[in-house]
Amino acid sequence: MDQAERPNPARVVADADVLAADLLCGGPADAAPDVDGLDAAGDGAAARAALDHLRAHSWATLVATGRLLDDAEAVVADLADPGLAADWRERIEDWAVVVEQTPGDHPALAAAHAGPAAHILTFEESLASAGAGATLRKHLDVSVRHPRAFAQVFDAAALWAAVHDADPDEYPGPDRDPRE
Repeated sequence: MDQAERPNPARVVADADVLAADLLCGGPADAAPDVDGLDAAGDGAAARAALDHLRAHSWATLVATGRLLDDAEAVVADLADPGLAADWRERIEDWAVVVEQTPGDHPALAAAHAGPAAHILTFEESLASAGAGATLRKHLDVSVRHPRAFAQVFDAAALWAAVHDADPDEYPGPDRDPRE
């Protein structure tokens, strides 16, 4: 695999279930989840913690396809409110890099391929299984994880250093408020 085909380690795809859980997890909008307590917390808190890592760093990118966003918007509309879903869609399209999807592909896989993203966050156990990982590796260099696992192993300084070809000790810290 040449450098042009390599996924960017700072590009992440959040599957529709993760996007919806992040929005609907409840609690104060400005409350940051306790990453150390995620094992006891629900999936919503895990989604929030994982995506907060991206929101807090301007050099980290959320990648999605239109269909992936359609799926998440439909879940939010069904579980909460169509108005909230429409408002969320407008905001997420301003934040995410939306890429084209090949017809028939799984939305998260298509986003990772077209992104090119190194990580997929999903609650879908069949996508995150060891067997799926072995199959995916033949076609796509991507890590598929539960948001809880991503949030717990996220190392901003190391990732920043890799993306910026710098020393991790030079990491300046988060440059955005994840709640804005």
